[in-house]
Amino acid sequence: MFTFRQFAVDDSMTAMKVGTDGVLLGAWAAGGTRILDIGTGSGLIALMMAQRFPQALVTAIDIDADACRQAVANAAASPFGSRITVVNASLQDFAATAMPQSFDAIVSNPPYFQNSLLSPDARRTAARHTASLSFRDLMGGARRLLADGGVMSVIGPADAESDMEGEAIISGMSVAATVAVSTRQGKRPRRFMARLVNGPATTYDHSDVILTAPDGRRSEWYHELTKEFYIR
Repeated sequence: MFTFRQFAVDDSMTAMKVGTDGVLLGAWAAGGTRILDIGTGSGLIALMMAQRFPQALVTAIDIDADACRQAVANAAASPFGSRITVVNASLQDFAATAMPQSFDAIVSNPPYFQNSLLSPDARRTAARHTASLSFRDLMGGARRLLADGGVMSVIGPADAESDMEGEAIISGMSVAATVAVSTRQGKRPRRFMARLVNGPATTYDHSDVILTAPDGRRSEWYHELTKEFYIR
């Protein structure tokens, strides 16, 4: 059980556990009044978005039934349960049945391994490997579901950035902002975050950040980003 300032997250039933990527994205992603969380897992990012945007209605989807049950329980135990709806569906199926342009913000910590061996654990494969959700399907589904001018926020490993952003551009979206995330000063970025606009982006912003200060504590950037969530 992970305890945050306003909610707690049990991830015991999910293939992908609570981690830095989810916290980073949930604290940084662009929001709105109608938010879709693709691949919600335990519901962490959906809960963070509900906390950050008090007027938002959040739909959280996941292909894994156990993860959805866990997300439902975590949402119900939070102050935001009435504003979070969990749907057990793949993005492909959800995008085919949901109304087009239903959301003004989408967030996703998607599967990202493309060429690695598949895990013998089918649930872990679905959560981590693009065999279950290719970048093309991810961006195509998001493009259909985003309102004009809506923003999709994603996170992934640095070596997947060009592929993910390339598929976003092919689908008709534009890159509005990117963040290169390094664990420590002087290290190469291990993660990236991006904001993708449905339509032309009027501006572009890039920043390079670090997670850990020389004394081993969270960097000033990471502390400021997450101070409304972490208890310490």
